[in-house]
Amino acid sequence: MSLLASIPSPSSGTIDLGPFTIHMYGLMLLLAIAACCALTGYRWVKWGGDWDLVFRVAVWGVAFGIVGARLYHDVTSWNEVPDHWWGPFAVWQGGLGVWGGLAQGIGRIGNWFNQELFGKPTDLPWGLEIDPQHRPPGYFDHATFHPTFLYELTYDLIGVAILLWIDRRFNIRRPALFALYVSYYCFGRFFEELLRVDPAHEFFGLRLNAWVSIVVFVLSTAFFIWWQFIRTPSNDDRPRATRTIVPTGPAMSVPKGRVRSGR
Repeated sequence: MSLLASIPSPSSGTIDLGPFTIHMYGLMLLLAIAACCALTGYRWVKWGGDWDLVFRVAVWGVAFGIVGARLYHDVTSWNEVPDHWWGPFAVWQGGLGVWGGLAQGIGRIGNWFNQELFGKPTDLPWGLEIDPQHRPPGYFDHATFHPTFLYELTYDLIGVAILLWIDRRFNIRRPALFALYVSYYCFGRFFEELLRVDPAHEFFGLRLNAWVSIVVFVLSTAFFIWWQFIRTPSNDDRPRATRTIVPTGPAMSVPKGRVRSGR
């Protein structure tokens, strides 16, 4: 069957600018982090907070996020870790195991440049063209595959829009909105894992990440229901942030005078 259309893949995951080589995967992650900081900063300033706090939190969040992503990869893909003392730290050999987030959606564009983490063969008009050297064993006779990077990018961005709408429309107790986001992402990630054909450990017929999606979905959904509808708020709960009420924190986190009143 001839294809009506398809999505081409870049021939290389890098761009050479004179003596410098830009890795598109890393560039996409940087753009994704910038987008997250911009959205968070916009919402925080709208509530009367200060941009500086967002930047300082982002520094620690990104650093620990990279460590956690590498640790997750080492634990779930132990056979891909180089057999050297520095193997667990070699992010350039095996990469990171990142879960969720607006940054996850944008960062998936980096997988497109690297021709990796695609799905099963398909003859749909939006099938992704994969060069022979990037196809896994058993799929050399297929030219186009499900663009799972595009699926994840799409439902991640839709999820951002839905969560922002829910947060504006309903009185969601913190951190129940985060739990709802975790549930949303794990729900979509489960079906994505059913499509992917890259090597992965399997248990009882399901990829390891599919099992992780199920477990985390159940836990986060149960927490959301309990926290939002069952638990009785205590006097120690912080108020919902608004343009006139901004949660206070330790002096080292929110220096005196750095939180502005609502505008």
